[in-house]
Amino acid sequence: MNVYHALKMIQIEHQPLNHRQVVITDENGKPLSQLTDLLCDCLSKIDLFVDLPSTDTASDVIDDLHLLTPLPNDVLDEYQKVLD
Repeated sequence: MNVYHALKMIQIEHQPLNHRQVVITDENGKPLSQLTDLLCDCLSKIDLFVDLPSTDTASDVIDDLHLLTPLPNDVLDEYQKVLD
């Protein structure tokens, strides 16, 4: 399961997961701050520009962000990596 599918599946009290509470960790449970910050940035853009329930894949999200934002391709590539 990748990050994208986890975000679509996880709900708390029938509400979508609050991305400000998501932390990416390594195998030992130690937080990875750079990846967590990248994911938080990505999810904040998704909250603003993408209807997550209407997407089927992380690529759909990236396609929507490409169409609706002026984000450069290298940023979108990093978002794709963190969601997959």
